[in-house]
Amino acid sequence: MARRVIPQPYVFPDGPHARRHGPKGWKDYGRYRQWLRDEFCFRCVYCLMREQWVDMRRGFQIDHFVARKIRPDLKADYDNLIYLCPSCNNLKRASRLPDPCHVALAQCLRFKGDGNVEALNADGEMIIETLELDDPRLVEFRRRKIGILRSLAADNWALFVEEMRFPTDIPDLTQENPPENTRPDGIALSWHARLRAGTLPEVY
Repeated sequence: MARRVIPQPYVFPDGPHARRHGPKGWKDYGRYRQWLRDEFCFRCVYCLMREQWVDMRRGFQIDHFVARKIRPDLKADYDNLIYLCPSCNNLKRASRLPDPCHVALAQCLRFKGDGNVEALNADGEMIIETLELDDPRLVEFRRRKIGILRSLAADNWALFVEEMRFPTDIPDLTQENPPENTRPDGIALSWHARLRAGTLPEVY
């Protein structure tokens, strides 16, 4: 049997996020939710909390990277929207944090195996302070989550998959039909397209 690749739950991408989708034309920015879920891999851009780990009755939230009160003209601009958990969105407010589409967050901060977070530069310090990523309650949550996942990966792969799989409601972006799409090729790279093709990873 091939050796399993076990993903780490709290590791940022090595480089800036390159947007693969470009829906455009909706005045209601909420219409972009499914695109953003796919774009940012169903997890919070800044703290890496996953949809799988929270009560989705409240749901994750759409954040305006540049706040609406500063740039109201960007209210429904897809490239100004990011996907955040409720806690990070509430704490960020109008703060101007490093843009994950222009800055490699892996070079700014890292999460340790004991749940603590370490700033690697001034941008990382800003993110940690603004979003309270060093809050003891969040540190404890990460510590327990990392420990549980390690145990499951070793002894109960089925439950590990439950924790680290893609959500069951991966959106089919071919059904979304925005007025325009500046990056139409991105649909073929979406997670639903990989699901249809049978190439969706078991965990990520």
